[in-house]
Amino acid sequence: MKLFGETYQFADAWVLWFLLIIPILVVFYIFIGNREVTYKTSIIPQGATVNSGFARFIKPFLFGLRMLALTFIITALARPQMSAESPSYVEQYKEGIDIVIALDASGSMLAKDFEPDRFEASKAVAEEFISKRPNDRIGLVLFEGEAYTQCPLTGDQDIVTELLRDAEMQVVEPGTAIGMGLGTAVNRLRDSEAVSKVIILLTDGVNTHGKIHPLAAAEMAKEFGVRVYTIGVGTNGKAKTPVAIDFSGKYIYDYVDVEIDEETLKTIANSTGGKYFRATDNNKLAAIYDEIDQLEKAKIETIEYEIDLPEKSMPLILLALGLISLELITRLIFRSLS
Repeated sequence: MKLFGETYQFADAWVLWFLLIIPILVVFYIFIGNREVTYKTSIIPQGATVNSGFARFIKPFLFGLRMLALTFIITALARPQMSAESPSYVEQYKEGIDIVIALDASGSMLAKDFEPDRFEASKAVAEEFISKRPNDRIGLVLFEGEAYTQCPLTGDQDIVTELLRDAEMQVVEPGTAIGMGLGTAVNRLRDSEAVSKVIILLTDGVNTHGKIHPLAAAEMAKEFGVRVYTIGVGTNGKAKTPVAIDFSGKYIYDYVDVEIDEETLKTIANSTGGKYFRATDNNKLAAIYDEIDQLEKAKIETIEYEIDLPEKSMPLILLALGLISLELITRLIFRSLS
């Protein structure tokens, strides 16, 4: 509302509903309380009555002062504030997490204990995980006998998803270089300024290649404040795994014992503040990624910038006190004359 050229607003506008008491009290006063009163004063002969215009005026005057004071008090309780020329505004920013998925692309990832195989199942579940992390930067590292970056850290979901779908096996020399895969992922995060830096390391075997031992890579991750979640992929027992290639280039499968270095994977996870998981089928792998998603939910902060609005309650309170004082003084004077 506008008053004397200034715009005002009320912080607790609901209090203004109590102003409805004023007209109710006025009606009550008119029909019940405003009765003619006979006054006796020392300045009029004893036994004479004062039924003068002054006596008729003083009672409504005092009632009016009281109602006006009550109006000011209620209005003050509603916390009137001078409105700013420009309204307050809210700036919202989302602070995500930097995540690198280090995915085993060795030949054993073609095993058929997952549908259609471990490698494609891992890609599909990772893609679903990425779709749930719109506020994060995500990168992708693949490792066989060596490790390489398939996608650097990016906040563009479409790019990382496309490169994940394009990921292939047998790009570098065969083998399983878990330490190299983890080390390459750590290197992608070492300069990150994110509050939380995470690696999801997925493998189905034992470290057989590479110049970096997995535990040495884990120490690197710890040094740079990177948390590592490790996932061992493979059913319990034997799995239908490619063991050779025939003359036409097709894989020859046989049932091979699943061998995962779980102790090393657990040590990597525990030493970096992460967690180790074992996935024995597609559903279990999806559930693991869901759990990691919950553990690493992006932190969303809202900063609200509010313009300081001057409170205008005090003048109203002072006015109310002045009116109440005037009423009391008037009553005392009038009684002294009676």
